[in-house]
Amino acid sequence: MKKILALILALTMLFALAACGKAESAEKTFTVGVCQLVQHPALDAATKGFVDTLKEKLGDRVTVTVLNGSGDQPSCAVIANQFVSDEVDLIMANATPALVACAAATDKIPILGTSITAYGAAFGLDDWDARTTQRNISGTSDLAPLDEQAAMVKTFCPDAKTVGILFCSAEANSRFQVDTIKPMLEELGFTVNTYSFDDSNSVAAVTTNAVGECDALYIPTDNTAASCAETINNIARPAGVPIIAGESGLCSGCGIATLSIDYYALGCATAEMALEILLEGKDVGSLPIRYSPEFTKMFNAGLCEALGVDVPDEFVPIE
Repeated sequence: MKKILALILALTMLFALAACGKAESAEKTFTVGVCQLVQHPALDAATKGFVDTLKEKLGDRVTVTVLNGSGDQPSCAVIANQFVSDEVDLIMANATPALVACAAATDKIPILGTSITAYGAAFGLDDWDARTTQRNISGTSDLAPLDEQAAMVKTFCPDAKTVGILFCSAEANSRFQVDTIKPMLEELGFTVNTYSFDDSNSVAAVTTNAVGECDALYIPTDNTAASCAETINNIARPAGVPIIAGESGLCSGCGIATLSIDYYALGCATAEMALEILLEGKDVGSLPIRYSPEFTKMFNAGLCEALGVDVPDEFVPIE
């Protein structure tokens, strides 16, 4: 009888400890740092989707600090080091230069990237396994089908002979897209020239040169170009040179059309990965990079009207 009572007591204590552990887990709080490269619509939407989802699922149990690097990678490095010093539970890096800065700051704190075109290109790894990083990094990609974007140039600019690709040479994600889409455009019969700027200070001069030599322009998902969309538009629009853009935020500023993802939804998907790490204890390096399942053909109604561009029925206006 005593043995039975002892067994019951032991089981009772075991269940009590398990319940206590669950209660402690349920009450655990988290700190998350967000390093966003620069302010522009696409990145802003991704950050909002990320924060909204974490707040919806965790409420007061999560504290999210969002800091902006103002387009400067050294500033992102300062932000990343601050998050490391604060011993945050997870870092979300929004855009490739922000991800590179955060990766340099820590190899222990889980890092999730978003708005990253190609993770391998971000770290200069040609043979990188695109499914998992096998280090403290994972996240989501905003890469759209570049072959379909190339086809859009033909759809909207059928009479163009020379197409210029405008991009920031300091952004690895942009270089990756340029190297990928250039031969695709050439296969469609275009003469393709590339025009690169080092930073925002040379955008106007490079754009002026490109507009003077090309019938149409293509701009990939490029953070510097997106932050300077108004400058680009003020040069290309008066010259009557149409631009196919890599994403909707850039397109709303200077492009006529794009094949784009929903960046808010991308941010939400990144937050779901964060929840798997924070709540389920999953190893960030074992989580496969996730891609947007849907892409939308969109057009800039005002700019298309101003340039007299005919828009196919399957395209929807950017709101």
